[in-house]
Amino acid sequence: MLTLDAIQTLACGGLCLLAGYAIRRRVPLLLRFSIPAPVVGGLLVAMAMLACRHWHVVPVRFDTAFEQPLMIAFFTGIGFNASAALLKTGGRQILLFLALASALAVAQNLLGIGMARLFGLPPLFGVVTGSATLAGGPATGLAFASLFARAGVHGAQSVALANAMAGIVCGSILGAPLGALLIERLGLYPAASVSTQDAAPKPAAAVPVKPAAADPAYAGLKSLVFILLAMGIGSWISTGLGRLGMTLPGYIGAMLVGAAIRNIDDRLGWFALSADGMERIGHTCLSLFLVVALMNLHLWDLAGLALPLLANLAVQSVLVVAFCRWPLLRLMGGDYDAAVMASGFAGFMLGTTANAVAGMSSLAERFGPARRAFLVAPVVGAFLIDFANAIVITGFVNGWR
Repeated sequence: MLTLDAIQTLACGGLCLLAGYAIRRRVPLLLRFSIPAPVVGGLLVAMAMLACRHWHVVPVRFDTAFEQPLMIAFFTGIGFNASAALLKTGGRQILLFLALASALAVAQNLLGIGMARLFGLPPLFGVVTGSATLAGGPATGLAFASLFARAGVHGAQSVALANAMAGIVCGSILGAPLGALLIERLGLYPAASVSTQDAAPKPAAAVPVKPAAADPAYAGLKSLVFILLAMGIGSWISTGLGRLGMTLPGYIGAMLVGAAIRNIDDRLGWFALSADGMERIGHTCLSLFLVVALMNLHLWDLAGLALPLLANLAVQSVLVVAFCRWPLLRLMGGDYDAAVMASGFAGFMLGTTANAVAGMSSLAERFGPARRAFLVAPVVGAFLIDFANAIVITGFVNGWR
């Protein structure tokens, strides 16, 4: 059996990541459903290991020592994006949309717990198959998997991946059709005065970012240093909270420190941090974290759980659709933009922000622009819901441990 150390495992993960991108380019169905490239590459290795296990062979063993730091670095980047100034850009609409998403995350967990008990499974199994993997996606599900495993959820990593992937597919299938149905059934068409030249959706408004330093290498270095600084200070905070008896994922402290530094910088301008640099580092760390975590996934742990997973996903999909029809549509204005927001909401509450934007874009191309929807939904789906969802999941883990 070949044993790879941490560096070799990371290098192997990088190759699998590149392979995932190459496969996605050649398989249109993967792009259509917005399946992430790290998931494609990592699953190839996981399925190969599953096949080898069938023949009682273990060809390679991975050292996943870098998995935890990469995961913390990604969520630290999420913290650096949690800008109070950005909330002011969309004002009440963003806050209301975030509150609705957070409320549905709680409902997803309560429904998941009910379904878990129906099948005689631990209550926290319902949280894994609830907001941890639906509102959170594969990254959040895998990040919390170790906590769920210690709390008694057998095969938490495999369950998290399976549910997240199924949710991505459901989010892709339901998002755009749901929005189109609301628009046509309720007559929620865009105002006729809107110019057809503006039909292409604009990207979500962003907080003005201070000019980057003249030397791009220095700007990138500064972003990396501040992420590492937040991770270091956050480690002390997480340790302190743990000593108070709270069960927390390792990234909570770093994410809070990142948010604090970002808002101090927005207000005082001390650090002139690059939001783009933070986003690039966070995305890179997320991709590597996912592919390394999936390479070491034990798919055989899913044996016997197919029926509970499918039943839970079915009722969760009904919950999301019903929530989008009411109260979300009504509270967000009951107009065309609200219907487009409902499409995006279904996309990221079952899958990822990529699902949400893809569905909203198809509606905008068909019916017309939805400026408010493209301001609100991507901002909440891209990172604000991750921040709120981490708090929701942590509350459930501590309440049901």
